[in-house]
Amino acid sequence: MKKNLVDQLSQYAGYHRDRRNIATHFIGIPMIVLAVATLLARPSFDVAGWPVSLASLVTVATALYYLRLDPRFGLAMGVLLGLSLWFAQACAGASTPLWLSMGLGLFILGWAFQFVGHHYEGRKPAFVDDIVGLIIGPLFVVAELAFLLGLRPEVQHAIEARAGAVKSGAVAQATR
Repeated sequence: MKKNLVDQLSQYAGYHRDRRNIATHFIGIPMIVLAVATLLARPSFDVAGWPVSLASLVTVATALYYLRLDPRFGLAMGVLLGLSLWFAQACAGASTPLWLSMGLGLFILGWAFQFVGHHYEGRKPAFVDDIVGLIIGPLFVVAELAFLLGLRPEVQHAIEARAGAVKSGAVAQATR
């Protein structure tokens, strides 16, 4: 059975109800996305004037997955992934030490933010129970940003009906 947008985001959201955890994800997940794209951007092959690498293939496949889940969020994710790929290709064109230090540095720092957030949450990361959480994480951050901006309230309400409302840190600690 294929999970839809609300299914995927609700499952992921169940591991992310503490505002502090969500805040760390706004920093950590983009860093991890940039890191993965950067590390996968080498080697690259020129195909009709376009650099093609594992990063570009993963970007296209992931954007198509997001588009299948939801056209509006998928479009936003496609743009953000495209920007990440552009950054990654720029890093891949640098010297090997700079490329590698950018990729690994972003990866390590991004995961440090993630684990600090999950310390606040008091819960393990979602991907530990479902590897798909690694792909849903970036979408979750974009969805949370949309909710903060008052966009897609129907999606937010559907997710909160399943996962519960986001709690402040003190409330989250008291409910454990």
